Amino acid sequence: MSGRLSVIGLGPGDARYLTQEAIESLEAASAIYGYGPYLDRVPARQGQSRHASDNREEHERASAALRHAADGANVAIVSGGDPGVFAMAASVCEEIEAGPTAWRMLDVAMVPGITAMLAAAAHAGAPLGHDFCALSLSDNLKPWELIERRLDAAAAAGFVIALYNPVSKARPWQLSHAFALLGRKLPVTVPVIFSRAVGRPDESLTVTTLADAGDMPANMATLIIVGSAETRVIPREGKTPLVYTPRAAAKVMA
Repeated sequence: MSGRLSVIGLGPGDARYLTQEAIESLEAASAIYGYGPYLDRVPARQGQSRHASDNREEHERASAALRHAADGANVAIVSGGDPGVFAMAASVCEEIEAGPTAWRMLDVAMVPGITAMLAAAAHAGAPLGHDFCALSLSDNLKPWELIERRLDAAAAAGFVIALYNPVSKARPWQLSHAFALLGRKLPVTVPVIFSRAVGRPDESLTVTTLADAGDMPANMATLIIVGSAETRVIPREGKTPLVYTPRAAAKVMA
């Protein structure tokens, strides 16, 4: 009997962000693996086993799910946002590459979800309307020096930059350092969007500038979008301003 492994993106929070494919894959699975808080977002179903693990146990989680699927089960791993964006899909692929041949023979499906960057951008307006990139500020899996080089290159190239994993208790200094680094290449008036818990009941969205961004609170539930020199803000009385980046580059528009 051939097993199946689905790596499912749950979106940023609320169930309304789930795709139909994700819903059907969750219903079909006989076992679900995931980081505890993400697993808690999936309704319990009769006959479906649940296997929670800690946030930094991605590879152990992937291996356990692959072993289970190799026994012939229909297994799902859940991931916040999109599983391919700083999430479980890459860990599953790494384990398949290094693991036994049987794992390569499994039916594997990566089920996309709405990543926090896209949900935050939609709430703010259209800050990703032109070229953009996404960077994780976590140095758990890469050196901080590499993060600095990529921030510097992205700012110099004029990308709008989405920052994932901006700050944690173990690295409280890195976000302010990142803003200082970006300030060497970007105007201090560049819009910066702080989106916290997007898609959840306690979500919040604040628009500020690079000059004031260092004073804003943030945690691991915060997604930050740093605009480019071309990003615009449309004030709206009594409403959150609209932030957008024109689709045409400035030289083309002139």
